[in-house]
Amino acid sequence: MASLKLSAPSSQWIAGERPLCQRRCVLKAPSRRIAAGPIRAGSYTDELVQTAKSIASPGRGILAIDESNATCGKRLASIGLENTETNRQAYRQLLLTTPSLGEYISGAILFEETLYQSTTDGKKFVDCLREEKIMPGIKVDKGLVPLPGSNNESWCQGLDGLASRCAEYYKQGARFAKWRTVVSIPCGPSALAVKEAAWGLARYAAIAQDNGLVPIVEPEILLDGDHPIERTLEVAEKVWAEVFYYLAENNVVFEGILLKPSMVTPGAEHKARASPETIAKYTLKMLNRRVPPAVPGIMFLSGGQSEMEATLNLNAMNQGPNPWHVSFSYARALQNSVLKTWQGRPENVEAAQKALLVRAKANSLAQLGRYSAEGESDEAMAGMFQKGYTY
Repeated sequence: MASLKLSAPSSQWIAGERPLCQRRCVLKAPSRRIAAGPIRAGSYTDELVQTAKSIASPGRGILAIDESNATCGKRLASIGLENTETNRQAYRQLLLTTPSLGEYISGAILFEETLYQSTTDGKKFVDCLREEKIMPGIKVDKGLVPLPGSNNESWCQGLDGLASRCAEYYKQGARFAKWRTVVSIPCGPSALAVKEAAWGLARYAAIAQDNGLVPIVEPEILLDGDHPIERTLEVAEKVWAEVFYYLAENNVVFEGILLKPSMVTPGAEHKARASPETIAKYTLKMLNRRVPPAVPGIMFLSGGQSEMEATLNLNAMNQGPNPWHVSFSYARALQNSVLKTWQGRPENVEAAQKALLVRAKANSLAQLGRYSAEGESDEAMAGMFQKGYTY
C-alpha cells in the first residue's frame, strides 16, 4: 500500500482567505482522498471561544499586572517602597478594586502570587475582577534564558509542568494565559531564535487550550536598535509567519486565542521618529498579511512607549474597520501615572485609582477610534523605553 503523505501547511496566505487551520486538511494518496475532520480543542472549545470574545469586546482591553516579584519590586522602588509581599498586595489591591474599572478593562493578567491573594478584607482578587466582569488571566511562562547556539539571543522556558499548572490556575479562576518570548532585531534575529520562539508559543498555546485557558500569543519584537521601520516590518512578518505555521501544526483553535504583538515602529534609537499614522499603516499591513480573520483579538503591548504615544498609535489603527478587535494589553502605559500618584500612601489611593481610570478610558476611546490627546498631562507624554529591558 502506498504511504500517505500530509503536506505541511505553508507559512503564508493571502489576506482575506480562510486560515490554514480552518480549511479542510486533505491526506494525499495516489488513488483516493481522505478528508480529515475539523480541529477541536476538546471539551473546552466553546468556552475558549466565548472567553476570547468577551475579552475582545468593544471599547475594552487588558490590564497587564503580571510583573514578576523582582520587577514589581523595581516599580515599588521607583516610589521609595520596599519590595515586600505586603506592599505588592497593597499596590495590586489598589488596581484591582478600582470602581468601574470593568467599563474599560475586559481582562487582567496576574502574576501567580496575585492569583492566590486576597484584599486586606479577605476578598479574593479573582472575585473582585469577576464582579466587574473582568476575566482573570495568568502569566504561565518561566522567563527568558540564553539560547545556546544563537547570536546572544533568548528563549522562553516553562513548558515542563505547564499542563498541571494550567489546570490548577483554571481551578483558581483564571480563564486566559500569557506567555512572552522576545525577538531582538540587533541580534539578527537568527533563524534559530525565530523558530524557537514560534515553536515554544505554539506548544504553550496548545497546552493552555487543552486545560481551558485562552492563550495570549506574544512574540515581542523588542524596540532596541537603530533600524528603520521597514526593517521592523520585515522581521515582524517573518516571526508571525513562523508563529502561525506552528500554531496550525499544533492544532490550535484560532478562534480561541488572542495575540499580543509589538507595534511596527522604528528602533528606539533610530534617528527619525514615526507618526501614529505611519505606525498604524505599517502595523496593519503586517497584520493583514499574516493574521487570519478567525483570530478574535489583537491586544497590543506598549513596549516602553509613553502612555500618550501608546494611546495615539492604537487610536490611529482604529480609524477604519479591521477584521479583528484591535485593542491594548498595557502594563507601564496604564500604570506609570498611577504609581506616581499613589506614592505608597493610603491617602492617595483614591486619586491613584482615578488616574488609572483616566488612562483606561483614554485607551478605551482609542480602541473605538475616538481618542484625542487634548489635555494630556506631561507625565503621560514621558517616554518609558529602557534598553535591554527585562521583567
